[in-house]
Amino acid sequence: MKSVMEYLVGRRFAWPHGLTVGTLTLLSVFLASAASAASKTLPANYGIVTTCGMVTDIVREVAGDKARVSGLLGEGVDPHLYKPTRDDVAKLLKADVVFYSGLMLEGRMSDTFLKIARRGASVFAVTELLDEKFLLEPEEFHGHTDPHVWMDVSGWMEAVKVVARSLSEVDPEHAAFYERNAKRYNTQLARLDDYAKKALSSIPKERRVLITAHDAFHYFGRAYGIEVRGIQGISTESEAGVADINKLVDYLVDRKIPAIFVESSVSDKNIKALVEGCKSRGHQVRIGGELFSDAMGKPGSYEGTYLGMIDHNVTLIARALGGEAPERGLNGKLAEKH
Repeated sequence: MKSVMEYLVGRRFAWPHGLTVGTLTLLSVFLASAASAASKTLPANYGIVTTCGMVTDIVREVAGDKARVSGLLGEGVDPHLYKPTRDDVAKLLKADVVFYSGLMLEGRMSDTFLKIARRGASVFAVTELLDEKFLLEPEEFHGHTDPHVWMDVSGWMEAVKVVARSLSEVDPEHAAFYERNAKRYNTQLARLDDYAKKALSSIPKERRVLITAHDAFHYFGRAYGIEVRGIQGISTESEAGVADINKLVDYLVDRKIPAIFVESSVSDKNIKALVEGCKSRGHQVRIGGELFSDAMGKPGSYEGTYLGMIDHNVTLIARALGGEAPERGLNGKLAEKH
């Protein structure tokens, strides 16, 4: 596997505040720490620390009972804005293995990953196997890659493979176990991917437009044939201006789009402004429900899993925009509307 430094440089890493390209001189340190981590013997039921819920969930599926998996970012937490606390850093430093999403999703944690890698921990980005041709780089993102790859189920299936391969490297004794778990789980995700394609293709063509609080759904749109527009940019640190909202109001009125969506981890104030703007123009647009974008649902709930999160999104979008989907989704577990 690549070292953390090799991965970050290969993905056109944007150095966090206080770091410069001169940090490349530490490359030998990271290579040495990666070699050390790969050769160390892990304790039974070793500890894994992960970042966002989508990463935590796939790591748990693959690791099974061989490791203790602890996620740092809970329900409704925005990874774009999250800055690790002192307790978080302590957990990361004590971990045997660390998994994060990558592609600068956890931008404010980048220097922490570098620090723990220097200390010899096994640190992996689950997006590292994705082909450059798969990745999206919107013009407005100034040369950086859109990190929301989990919105295309086929992309997150590749992340599952990374987890299995990474765990097999640090714990070769149980490599076959990890590979079996990954294969089983990806079979479930392939079924989810097929469901998404079928349900979303049932939306009338003129209504296949998804408008949300921020640009987290471009991979989703490309995979499932939906035009996507977000009020804010890819990162929730960006701000939406009056002109942006007015343009979207014009678009909604002209296209007669029936529904727009809020997100669980992003403020709904701009979405409400769109509703009011359309109302003033004589077009009634409703909030079709709450989607999960950068965070999953409540721990222990169906929507608190990656599979449930995507199932929820697909079912809600399809039904709100006039498509055909069972009210309770793919697995009949969508017990409540958000």
